[in-house]
Amino acid sequence: MGKGRPTGWNEREDATANARRELPRLAAEYFARVRRVLEKEPSPEKLHRLRLATKRLRYTLELFRPCYGPGLETRLAALRDIQQSLGEVNDCIATARMLPKSAPARAWLDRRTSAKAEEFRKRWAQEFGAPAQESRWTAYLSRNVRRSSVKSRPSADRPGR
Repeated sequence: MGKGRPTGWNEREDATANARRELPRLAAEYFARVRRVLEKEPSPEKLHRLRLATKRLRYTLELFRPCYGPGLETRLAALRDIQQSLGEVNDCIATARMLPKSAPARAWLDRRTSAKAEEFRKRWAQEFGAPAQESRWTAYLSRNVRRSSVKSRPSADRPGR
């Protein structure tokens, strides 16, 4: 994001212009956040927050489906897979918390949590962690926006067009 460049939704622009400006920034922030978390051994809470961040990015991108071509569906599927992987980690943690620490199933769930967290790391490394992946995402989101056939509606505080 450049200096002096506005961020956030601009009501004077159509959805495609807003998507072209905002979605690459959101994707870059997401990639940076996941990289920061994965630099260390993340706690279950941090992994859960990553799951929520993945979900927010995915849902945001889904809102802009009409603005993009089929390449967006591929990216959404990759986010869904990452979200699912993180959900499996969270499910193990949540279930383990319901059991006494001495329960044999608790030890099994702790091992499964570790295995699922490692599976997430591998998935991330394969699908998102390659050096050029972030730039592919941001380039796609900034360049592959379809022209909107729907014009932005004038807001009540702006005189009509």
